[in-house]
Amino acid sequence: MGKRKSRPKTEPKKRMEKLESVFNCPFCNHEKSVNCNIDRKEMIGEVMCIICQERYSTAITNLSEPIDIYSEWIDECERVNEMDGEISPKSPPLTHHDSW
Repeated sequence: MGKRKSRPKTEPKKRMEKLESVFNCPFCNHEKSVNCNIDRKEMIGEVMCIICQERYSTAITNLSEPIDIYSEWIDECERVNEMDGEISPKSPPLTHHDSW
């Protein structure tokens, strides 16, 4: 009787690492205090710090992940900080009064 040929061993599928959904707060600097909630029905993603209560929400797509929403929040903070630097309070212009 003949022997059956053995199959080559297949490698197990590599599992993708699960992305984080808890992050550090850029305002109060607490570690792992920012939670991300995604409402796929309403297509809204929200991040909120449980310590300082800062929050940010944005529209999402079907492919959005918690890290995407957190990254948008960080980008928005940087954009606002850049705008604040450009629109700094200036002293009123000096007016020249002629002596009569």
